[in-house]
Amino acid sequence: MDEFQEILQDFLVESFELVEKLDEDLVELESNPEDLELLNGIFRVAHTVKGASSFLNMDVLTHLTHHMENILNKARHGELVITPDVMDVILESVDLMKQLLETIRDTSTDAGVDVSECVARLDKIDGGDGNVETPESSAAPIEQEEVVEETSSSNDDEPDYENMSDEDVEAEIERLLAERQAEDKAKREAKIASGESVPEAPPSPEEVEEENDIPEPVAAPVAAKNTSAKKEDFKEDSSKAAPAKKTQTVEQTIRVDVKRLDHLMNLIGELVLAKNRLIKINDDVEERYEGEEFLEELNQVVSIVSLVTTDLQIAVMKTRMLPVGKVFNKFPRMIRDLTRELNKKIELEISGEDTELDKSIVEEIGDPLVHIIRNSCDHGIENPDVRLAAGKDEQGTIKLKAYNEGNQIVIQIDDDGKGLDADMLKDKSIEKGIITEKEADMMSDKEAFALIFKPGFSTAAQVTNVSGRGVGMDVVKTNIEKLNGIIDIDSELGSGTSIKLKIPLTLAIIQALLVGVQEEAYAIPLASVMETVRISTDEIYTVEGRSVMRLRDEVLSLVHIGDIFEVERIIDGGEHAYVVVLGLGAQKLGLIVDTLVGQEEIVIKSLGEYLKGIDGIAGATIRGDGGVTLIVDVVALMEMAKNVKSSVNQASLQNEAAASKEKTQASDYAVMIVDDSKTDRTIMRKAIEPLGITLVEAGDGQEALNILKQGDHNFDAMLIDIEMPRMDGYTLATEIKKYNRYKNLPLIAVTSRTGKSDRMRGVESGMVEYITKPYSSDYLSSVVQRNVNFKSEFLS
Repeated sequence: MDEFQEILQDFLVESFELVEKLDEDLVELESNPEDLELLNGIFRVAHTVKGASSFLNMDVLTHLTHHMENILNKARHGELVITPDVMDVILESVDLMKQLLETIRDTSTDAGVDVSECVARLDKIDGGDGNVETPESSAAPIEQEEVVEETSSSNDDEPDYENMSDEDVEAEIERLLAERQAEDKAKREAKIASGESVPEAPPSPEEVEEENDIPEPVAAPVAAKNTSAKKEDFKEDSSKAAPAKKTQTVEQTIRVDVKRLDHLMNLIGELVLAKNRLIKINDDVEERYEGEEFLEELNQVVSIVSLVTTDLQIAVMKTRMLPVGKVFNKFPRMIRDLTRELNKKIELEISGEDTELDKSIVEEIGDPLVHIIRNSCDHGIENPDVRLAAGKDEQGTIKLKAYNEGNQIVIQIDDDGKGLDADMLKDKSIEKGIITEKEADMMSDKEAFALIFKPGFSTAAQVTNVSGRGVGMDVVKTNIEKLNGIIDIDSELGSGTSIKLKIPLTLAIIQALLVGVQEEAYAIPLASVMETVRISTDEIYTVEGRSVMRLRDEVLSLVHIGDIFEVERIIDGGEHAYVVVLGLGAQKLGLIVDTLVGQEEIVIKSLGEYLKGIDGIAGATIRGDGGVTLIVDVVALMEMAKNVKSSVNQASLQNEAAASKEKTQASDYAVMIVDDSKTDRTIMRKAIEPLGITLVEAGDGQEALNILKQGDHNFDAMLIDIEMPRMDGYTLATEIKKYNRYKNLPLIAVTSRTGKSDRMRGVESGMVEYITKPYSSDYLSSVVQRNVNFKSEFLS
């Protein structure tokens, strides 16, 4: 049994390798039916699997592949044209072949898989009536029946050897030899079953060639005397040819169990930790024994150990690498099936399939890519008539490519379809309750594109076999984020969509940025760090209860890492803060930290059963000093940050409060700026800040009214934009004047509306000033100064 299992295992490994590219080759054959070399290669796969399965008594698999082989043989002899309908049946038989191989792998038998319908269709294509009996379990009777059937058919239809090409004659000879071997084998098995003693069968020519154990033919001793010269010539010729054969057949590879590689990777991880510890100890020794002679020798040893460890780590990682083409190979078949199902014309272009990824990651990215490509086919690529009407080629194109980018692999999926409509995505999301209208108004197009990854989101008008259930794309996001990957999506309406999956090369050992909060240290995966900046506390503002800063041309939300993980921080009076800018697709977050420790190579360790599942923590690592450092889960951290209000550190709050108190002592004035544009609010704030006035900002009229109702500030003036969502400036002014306490509050309109009717409506609603955009900072400042002074004098 052990010997049988060993042979069976070799058969499965070989068969899975052969079948792996079969889908891709068959789809290519459908596009290029004249490619005889490709057709012959496909035929050889069916022939090889049939022969090996027959030897192992896998009757169902033998039965199926035999009929596949007949169809492919007729096609390569020009007796059959492979149409799309014929290809459908062949592809179905390939699917059954894979199912049978998986069943054999799990149960060591091919029983339980029904291939009768597929075999009947194959038989009809072959010219039969489709009434083919499928084998049950015993192999010998079936083999004999098949041999008789094949022999009789060959007798009825004798090949015309005189008009056949050399290749066809050779193929026919191979077929006849295979039939004879199968017949002999059946007879031998029948004799063995009846208890007769049967001499051991001689090895087949193929087995002799594959083993390569006998480089020279051995002649009989009697013949050696008379034919010594001929034998020497023959030996000389064969000895010359033997090395060439050996280089063709002997592979310079061995198969290694994945568990061994995993164990080796764990050992390398421990070695990396030891290396980090050694470097730390070396630094401490240098500091303590500065000037000692042995330090130079110690430095050399540490450098060599560090270098060898790094090289060893790279070498072990490479042993686990697989080409991403192993995943890409299944998509030509999928595209082919989808084009027939959706009645569309779609071409798939694949590049970069030789790019390598860690085995564990290759296994995980298959499902996300399936969902993305199916989505591109169904929602992205238009129907041929729609494409023609839009001035496009009726055949759509999906490009799938992989390439290296730093320490990441990028898998990019581009289509030339209709693209994504940001407004439509927002409307659908509001309709399904995924986002609010306010969130939609503040969203950029890139953020709107990311809505397709929300659970339950779908733009399909009806549920089909391909899509429409609101599941799939959210699975993509979840699976990629599990791999510490990032999804980036770009689209142009009418032109197409591009989705990039950025995935780390390996999950075991990563580069990380170490940051500190008082005595605590955290490791942030470097793949998620976009940049680090040092800012003054004056550059941190509070908008709608949240801390923000302006980073070049965008406003960045800020949160302190100590507030997320509830780390008690000592208040200090620092004037500067360190911000780590994290990026996850279209999302960005500024993470305030106390210190930047530096970059380090870390080994990810799980937290174990008792500590696993802690929000925001992906695992832990052992530092060079022997301490344990927690690794930040960036995806979870960005979700947690949404629930943290103003997160400026306590020292900054105290400084801000002190500054605010100084300003209040100088002038007890407060002004509210109401505008839905962050840029306009910033411009107004910059103009008024030199006056030493307390400023409060609101994003629209409704928010401004809520702030007034809270009564936390005694405002001396309000700058109000007219065009705003939820509540415009006119309505806000009318609502404010309904309150007795605000009847004398100066309301200043700041707008681009210049018409007389607009000005009249502003006066009627209670506006006292009307500033037209654009305006100078000095002018705005003088108007505000005048109005707050007027209110102060009026009330006194």
